[in-house]
Order: sequence, then structure tokens, then C-alpha cells
Amino acid sequence: MMTASIFLGFVGPWQWIIIGLAILLLFGGRKLPELMKGLGTGIKEFKDATKTEEGEEAKEEK
Repeated sequence: MMTASIFLGFVGPWQWIIIGLAILLLFGGRKLPELMKGLGTGIKEFKDATKTEEGEEAKEEK
């Protein structure tokens, strides 16, 4: 766990630009919006699932 936080601490703005360009080259400009939409949908579903579980746990405690 500590190695991940150390690694992320060294990623600066230029590294993010290079990563972004690499992703753009790999997937292309047309595919990128679809990938971001899929990522957003996945995050939304994950949040909804965690809220549902928290609600069920609260009901069980009462």
C-alpha cells in the first residue's frame, strides 16, 4: 500500500500530459468519449450499490 502512495506522489503535471497523450494515441480521439462515458457509468453504478448496501445495513440495525 505504501509503494502505491509513494508512486502516485511522484507523478507531476508533465507525466499526466504524457499519460494522456499515450491514451489518446492508443485509443484515438473518437473512442475516448465512449471510454469516459463507460467509466462514468461504472462509477455511478458503484456509488449506487454502496448507497444501497449502507441503507440495508442501517435497516438491519434498527
